[in-house]
Amino acid sequence: MNPSAMLHITNGDSAADQLRIAGISGKILPWRDVLHEGPVPAGLSLDSLREVRARFIAGRNWGTLEDVLRQFTERDAILEMCCTFGETILWFGNDLFDQLQLLQILHWFHEESPGECSLSLICVDEALATVPPERAQEMLRHRRAPTNDQIALASRAWTFFRSPDPSDLEELAKEGSPSLPFLAAALFRHLQQFPSTRNGLSLSEHNALDAIVQGRSHLREAFVASHHEREEPIFLGDAVFATYLEGLSDVEVPLLTFDDDTPVVVPRTETQGAPFWERRVTITKAGKDVLTGKLDNVHLNGIDRWLGGVYSSGRGAIWRWDGDTQSLRYC
Repeated sequence: MNPSAMLHITNGDSAADQLRIAGISGKILPWRDVLHEGPVPAGLSLDSLREVRARFIAGRNWGTLEDVLRQFTERDAILEMCCTFGETILWFGNDLFDQLQLLQILHWFHEESPGECSLSLICVDEALATVPPERAQEMLRHRRAPTNDQIALASRAWTFFRSPDPSDLEELAKEGSPSLPFLAAALFRHLQQFPSTRNGLSLSEHNALDAIVQGRSHLREAFVASHHEREEPIFLGDAVFATYLEGLSDVEVPLLTFDDDTPVVVPRTETQGAPFWERRVTITKAGKDVLTGKLDNVHLNGIDRWLGGVYSSGRGAIWRWDGDTQSLRYC
């Protein structure tokens, strides 16, 4: 490995492509993992966690287990070789998707203390997947080494995120994070993904149903209306959004269906993808009653979901988000 070369780590393939278009030299490593979805349990090393994550992603049909595990293994091996590069530069934005990846990587540096590795951080209030080349070059010129406080805070937040008790994470989100200015808002948005005390829906699920009931029934339009038009910053991909709809439809008491009354089922192959997004959906009576708070989706259909280190299941007491008090409750 060339000790004068740079290693650039960023959130995913679109951001990596933008860095290449900008002429950023060196090895560009997309992190890829959608950490706000699925299990991220406490107590696992990077090596152990990658199999858990790969199995989850493969279970969602976002890739085969073999391919995802290979990508994660190669990714982690490059990270562990960071000291063979002249400099490692972390490129991340302000949204939940990016901030969780940044926490994981900075936690690794905090725990492993990998020798004489030169580390720099670029963390900006914008989406890296759409930055023009001149802006990327400007970011590179203004990179800074992360402070000890930043690394320690990231490690603490990553530990809280992976805990089965989200109380410490909630406290951190409320107290703020000046050294990592986008972290508190991202964590607060993560907490809103817990089922609501009002109707058992996460904020993303509520927004999806609300957009559809207001007439945005075409699936591609529903995604834009429920996420891009309501979230700042955006953090969801369409594949994740599609799984939310399936989780509200292919259940005991469907809250929505396709307009022919069949369950919404996520495409299992690429060839099924385009027709899926051209279809329309409709809200059931139960869906309307859940949306207005007359019924509770967890009581109707149960829950089987990981959010970081918190696993919720069944129809009984779970961690929920109380929108009135802007806090978590176990109920």
